[in-house]
Amino acid sequence: MDSKYSAGTTPTSYAGTTTTTTGIPVNSTSESYFSGTTTEESFPAKPKVLVPWSTGLFDCFSDVSNCCITCWCPCITFGQISEIVDKGSSSCGSNGALYTLIACVTGCSCFYSCFYRSKMRQQYSLQEDPCNDCFVHCCCEACALCQEYRELRNRGYDMQIGWHGNMERQNKGVAMAPVVEGGMSR
Repeated sequence: MDSKYSAGTTPTSYAGTTTTTTGIPVNSTSESYFSGTTTEESFPAKPKVLVPWSTGLFDCFSDVSNCCITCWCPCITFGQISEIVDKGSSSCGSNGALYTLIACVTGCSCFYSCFYRSKMRQQYSLQEDPCNDCFVHCCCEACALCQEYRELRNRGYDMQIGWHGNMERQNKGVAMAPVVEGGMSR
């Protein structure tokens, strides 16, 4: 075998031209294979259309009970938001406790909660409005948490029952296979 061919490839001649057989199927209508570009490069991704928040940042008094809870104990509101945003992979209690610990130790729990605002914005394609997520949380933590709470509530989540309760309510009436602990056995 000639040294110019790598292992596993064989040269083939057709009508005076030499090609290398690689084992990769080639579609004769696909120009992207021959030009060296991939499908992702051939078709540019469509940009996500960002939608506005369902309520404004300073619409806190549209839900007075949540506004009061958030002002006096923001860890509860943050815990509820984070459980939904994490899709149940973390609990309301553990995130709320971590939020409180960070607030007590550093006094800047806003640096923790702003990451959840960013994550939520990405999940729902929300606009970064009125400004950067960290700046919103640093300047007005309570307003930001209230807005996030209202957004999730307006999207159909019952914030009091958490992620798993919402999924159970959503799947009510749908037959689901039982979960077997320890997997299958003989």
